[in-house]
Amino acid sequence: MAYTISTGFAIYFVLWWLVLFLTLPFGIRSQHEDGGGSPGTDPGAPVASRMGRKLIWTTVLSAVFYAAGMAAYYEGFLNVERMSKMMGLPF
Repeated sequence: MAYTISTGFAIYFVLWWLVLFLTLPFGIRSQHEDGGGSPGTDPGAPVASRMGRKLIWTTVLSAVFYAAGMAAYYEGFLNVERMSKMMGLPF
């Protein structure tokens, strides 16, 4: 099965969103932990989310994971026959 450009982009897009949600909690300090905060705001609200930095890290990590997955696919490690044998399922 050969991937088209649109299929590869769709896989990367889904992977990018998964990695984004994995990277969101890293480096976040709440107003309560920081000892400050504005009156009337939730104490668990982040002080500085650094979204630009997280978007860059998400893009880099997604590209690495995507490249590793595509390399494994083209080397034959990720095919249906091999995976079904590893799980003990008949193909």
